[in-house]
Amino acid sequence: MRGSAQSTRGNGGARRFLITGALGAIGVWTMRSLLERGHEVIALDPSSARHRLAVALSEEQRALITHVPVDITDLTALERVLDEHAITDVIHLAALQVPFVRERPALGAQVNVTGTTNVLEAVRHAAGRVGALVYASSIAVYGPAGTLAGDDVPATLYGVYKRANEGTAWRYFEDFGVSSIGLRPHTVFGPGRDQGVTSAPTIAMVAAAARQPFHIPFGGTIQLQHAADAGEAFARAALLDYEGASVHNLDGAVLPVAEVAALIERAAPGARITVGDATLPLIESVDGESFVELLGGSVMRPVEDRVTESVRQFEDLLERGLVRPPVP
Repeated sequence: MRGSAQSTRGNGGARRFLITGALGAIGVWTMRSLLERGHEVIALDPSSARHRLAVALSEEQRALITHVPVDITDLTALERVLDEHAITDVIHLAALQVPFVRERPALGAQVNVTGTTNVLEAVRHAAGRVGALVYASSIAVYGPAGTLAGDDVPATLYGVYKRANEGTAWRYFEDFGVSSIGLRPHTVFGPGRDQGVTSAPTIAMVAAAARQPFHIPFGGTIQLQHAADAGEAFARAALLDYEGASVHNLDGAVLPVAEVAALIERAAPGARITVGDATLPLIESVDGESFVELLGGSVMRPVEDRVTESVRQFEDLLERGLVRPPVP
């Protein structure tokens, strides 16, 4: 997929960002990155679960956010939000994750596929006012052989739906001139990450901060992106002056899960983290160089620092009652 980034947007004044799925783990950190730059944020999320906001944002930052409880499956309402709030940029993060798609495939398709098409359609109808759409794809688009070939089908319905979205975004550029950048996270970890198949390493960090034992049910190798770094990646991509349609893997440290467990134990002496031998339905690692080139450098901080930092943050969050230790 092709595209070019010629300069960085946002230097001429504050922009107004609509973020779908804004109350999720990546969403709250994306909002933080944008607010720190002086931009306005409209948080579109039908969920009433706002517990992650206090994890990532200060009280002053939370007060700056406008909340809109609109569902992305409602195209008319979505278009109205773009118009009424004079949106200049859209970051699309809303999706049902792997377990929820597996439990309710039809609803998963409505949210993940139809919802994404609605976002693209709303951006198309706002042509000339809204910049390139930045949206979350996933490493789950790769098949078991580690390719995007038509006969290498993703191992989950979630991955099938995300692959469909990448094709839809490409067609929206070819057919309607709607530019987009898709980003594929792998294992996002750190404060705010509390659900989904790959959330177990983060839950292990919470347990370690509480000095409780925890068992990560899968082994193998994973590629790690701290939630704050992932949020920065989405914010930076959305500030590019971009034309085209492209999808990029996020870069990040590649580690055996057993080594991640060792890092957690090192950050929390006395903690005991064990690792299972189950295999995740995901490719273990990918090349994120194209995204690094797009931004002109990586936004990922060293994973050892981020694991230690996460454990320290969870110790503070536990003391403040903002997170709870996992149930044994």
